[in-house]
Amino acid sequence: MRFLPFLRANAPFLFAGFLLSFLSGFGQTYFISIFAAEIRTLSGLGHGDWGALYAACTMASAVVMLWSGALTDRFRVRHLGSAVLALLTLACLLMATGPSGWLLPVGIFALRLFGQGMVVQTASVAMARWFVASRGRALAIAALGFSVGEVAMPLGFVWMKSFLHWQTLWLIAAAIIVACLPIIWRLLRLERTPQSIAAENDVAGMGHRHWSRGDMLRHPLFWCVLPALIGPPCFITAFFFQQVHLAEVKGWSHLGLVATFPAYTAASVTAMFAGGWALDKWGTARLMPVYVLPLGLCFAVFPLIDTLPIAALGMAVMGLTSGAQTTIPMAFWAEFYGTRHLGAIRATVASAMVLSTAIGPALSGFFIDRGYDLPAQMPFFAGWFVMASALVFWRLGIDRTALPARP
Repeated sequence: MRFLPFLRANAPFLFAGFLLSFLSGFGQTYFISIFAAEIRTLSGLGHGDWGALYAACTMASAVVMLWSGALTDRFRVRHLGSAVLALLTLACLLMATGPSGWLLPVGIFALRLFGQGMVVQTASVAMARWFVASRGRALAIAALGFSVGEVAMPLGFVWMKSFLHWQTLWLIAAAIIVACLPIIWRLLRLERTPQSIAAENDVAGMGHRHWSRGDMLRHPLFWCVLPALIGPPCFITAFFFQQVHLAEVKGWSHLGLVATFPAYTAASVTAMFAGGWALDKWGTARLMPVYVLPLGLCFAVFPLIDTLPIAALGMAVMGLTSGAQTTIPMAFWAEFYGTRHLGAIRATVASAMVLSTAIGPALSGFFIDRGYDLPAQMPFFAGWFVMASALVFWRLGIDRTALPARP
């Protein structure tokens, strides 16, 4: 089906996926880090302490995701997504109180679990399960919500912070989520249960099997692909989490650095749609080993950049991997392991990726406090992606022969 007829025929489901992806931004690092200075001042935290707290809360959310993420195999997106968004609203309201003491980790944990964790999980699994032949396009369209959030939220809220109190901005975030809830509920009024969708659209993976979570964990492919999967969220999160520090080190204004983010978003959107088209044409086996390499290139050259226009080019290169990350890995799990247990499988992967977003800020903050600024750390990030790409390329050469023939 051509793009415009496909869009018209599936508009309610695709727009619901877009909205979920967008609203997940309120639990993403690029949003929370806008308020890093205020939160650290309020609680008297250094860079390392704040990074450690953020990491601990994110790790806790990753553990809970192992259980909560599997709920997407049982409940409609209409019900589960609405419940998760309601809880994300409460988390934003808690942050609006300027929490300190034990309430601060509770607020960060809730933002990470319900925002970055469950809203992303719900949107991604829904797209992969609802669509088969056009899975790549559907994932790309829904993932536009991530890109819109990445550019609109930092620019909009950093601008509003110049004339509104930071706690008021969290109230605005809660109001935006509440306004979108009835829209999502109406869009998905015809949605079926995950079980009925699976029964109609079951697609087997390697060896013509539907792999369970336990089967996946016992297979070496998962462990060979894992470094490539966790690298982008780990190191991109570290980059955005330390954006205030990075601007200071480079001698740029914070708003000036944030103004380069649209280049990242534009490249991300381009990569999403290019990746979605390539997925539908060639499958994931050819794309998995190479989609992380632009990010490695970005981190290899970023320490040498000293002007904002060139930084925008670096952000664009980073965006190529970020955009591909929203479509290629999700399609990979469905293609290689089947769709019947996709929620439980994706929950495990999501948990690992959320955990990696905890490691990035904690690790980078640890080294910053010891005199190694973020640009000095970036060459090591680049080396990780070269290693990860080689490992995926080697293992997929063995396992891709077990895939069923593509329709």
